[in-house]
Amino acid sequence: MARAVLVPLCLCWALGPAAASAPPNLLLLLMDDMGWGDLGAFGEPSKETPNLDQMASEGMLFLDFYTANPLCSPSRAALLTGRLPVRNGFYTTNAHARNAYTPQDIVGGIPDSELLLPELLKKAGYINKIIGKWHLGHRPQFHPLKHGFDEWFGSPNCHFGPFDNRALPNIPVYRDWEMIGRYYEDFKIDLKTGEANLTQIYLQEALDFISKQQASQQPFFLYWAIDATHAPVYASKQFLGTSQRGLYGDAVREIDDSIGKILKHLQKLGISENTFVFFTSDNGAALISAPKQGGSNGRFLCGKQTTFEGGMREPAIAWWPGHIPAGGVSHQLGNVMDLFTTSLSLAGLEPPSDRQIDGIDLLPAILQGKLIDRPIFYYRGNEMMAVRVGLYKAHYWTWSNSWEEYSKGIDFCPGQNVSGVTTHTQEEHTNLPLLFHLGRDPGEKYPLSFTSDEYQRAMERISATVQQHKATMVPGQPQLNVCDKAVMNWSPPGCEKLGKCLKPPKSDPKKCFWPH
Repeated sequence: MARAVLVPLCLCWALGPAAASAPPNLLLLLMDDMGWGDLGAFGEPSKETPNLDQMASEGMLFLDFYTANPLCSPSRAALLTGRLPVRNGFYTTNAHARNAYTPQDIVGGIPDSELLLPELLKKAGYINKIIGKWHLGHRPQFHPLKHGFDEWFGSPNCHFGPFDNRALPNIPVYRDWEMIGRYYEDFKIDLKTGEANLTQIYLQEALDFISKQQASQQPFFLYWAIDATHAPVYASKQFLGTSQRGLYGDAVREIDDSIGKILKHLQKLGISENTFVFFTSDNGAALISAPKQGGSNGRFLCGKQTTFEGGMREPAIAWWPGHIPAGGVSHQLGNVMDLFTTSLSLAGLEPPSDRQIDGIDLLPAILQGKLIDRPIFYYRGNEMMAVRVGLYKAHYWTWSNSWEEYSKGIDFCPGQNVSGVTTHTQEEHTNLPLLFHLGRDPGEKYPLSFTSDEYQRAMERISATVQQHKATMVPGQPQLNVCDKAVMNWSPPGCEKLGKCLKPPKSDPKKCFWPH
């Protein structure tokens, strides 16, 4: 696929005449499985996130901000490409409407044909770093430094384990091109107590990178993708036992404290007014792990893995002192894919013109309080499950999870069964979609009557939107279909130096099994 030409834009709206020579730094704070209801600013009753709440009071709170998928890997691929997972390949066709991600045995990853945000930002002179979880493929061709990042400290996969290094290898931790150790061996996580020092390490990595870039006077993009709120949840010793919410709350409190230190560091260095910061999460809280190992989605229905509001509506805060009016609250429909387009706009770059970009530029909403009319599409694997237009959300398919999985105790909607809505079989509603008014009914409990005038008027507009979307949809080659234990993290780059290379089993590629 031909590479797009990137055209510099005028940044007069933001920074005045010097804008073209001084684009702002970009800092994206992406949480893992953190729910809409986990912050004090979003109504969490224990009020244990003073720094994020202050960030919201000094910036803008987004109440209607979404992920592009209710699972980790596809949402991250969408954020960094500005494209729906069904376009960028982060989905499966092994079964209908199944969530898929990048476990250790996945063969696929982010395709070379996709243009990632850091790769494009290089055109504007940015230095790019990822801290934390990559999750877009762990094989050599998918390494983040091959896709635009200049530095990396973190891991290609979730911090699952510990493993015996025979049936499964422990997950590696990388610094740039090479591994420097493995989780549970060199980077300890105590599953009994929940103690781990990783958030403190990720914090220091961020502070050091920001200081280095400020000294060099080069614009930076820092993607801080930490994972303490993903089960198994962890926190460092000084935060353990400090939250009313238990271990999960301890992890949230440490993240809140860390973000407060990062924002204060920007202010101390005198670069806060030249640094655009955005906070959000990759998907809704994992209610299957709650309350000890999972968070809260507030009033919303269900959680991670589902296309109900609890699975895909995220906490979101924009912060840019001197540019974003303090105390703002936006009802703009936003999506993690918009961070791609908005970041390019801030850097003075056009998005690629040779492919469909789903993310929009949110700057008119952030800086001028405008509302941009746009739909939100809720995908689960290869299926468009629902769409939101304005305050109306239409479900074309409903499914929480199978009866088989539910009978094993896997419940994505604990205590929230809504008859005919949170179904345990895949139910198609294409001919008569279930319609909810999310202003009056944010919990998706009361579908509108099919015979009402309101239903007919709303569906007329929604149907046209869906028809246009499907007519122009060209799915990418699915990357999450094939699994093979031979491609696991047996011998990552740098393992020789550490004496941590492991012998892989014989290659035996198979179709991945995705139960949800």
